[in-house]
Amino acid sequence: MIEDYTALSNAPNSPELNGKYLGLISSDFIKVADALKEAAYQIKKRGFSDFPIFVCSQRPIEIGQKLIGVSELGENKWNYHASLLEEFIQRKLIAEENRELFEQNYKDIEEFACLFVVDGQFTNFIFIPYPDEA
Repeated sequence: MIEDYTALSNAPNSPELNGKYLGLISSDFIKVADALKEAAYQIKKRGFSDFPIFVCSQRPIEIGQKLIGVSELGENKWNYHASLLEEFIQRKLIAEENRELFEQNYKDIEEFACLFVVDGQFTNFIFIPYPDEA
């Protein structure tokens, strides 16, 4: 179960996250990036939210809607669920008073995916750039 995540970090890409997870997530992210980018575009285009969030976990989780399961796109090792800032506030994973801070730190969905990494008791946001299109 996820701990109450009411304190939004001022440093979404904290060194702790970078050191432990960035390599693991990056190698997996390459496999799912196109699907996540399209999902973010559709979430925004259809008016669901301007702030899509993709929840990444290696175990089943009950946040958002399952988008990609483990090994669904080949050898990906993480589950990806599509969610929204509004769901995070409703579930009190982000405190209402931190909404503005989150929105200010949110990056362009054309260039970055907003991932919420859940691994045991560790939870954190990371903004990861989509691979350059060749």
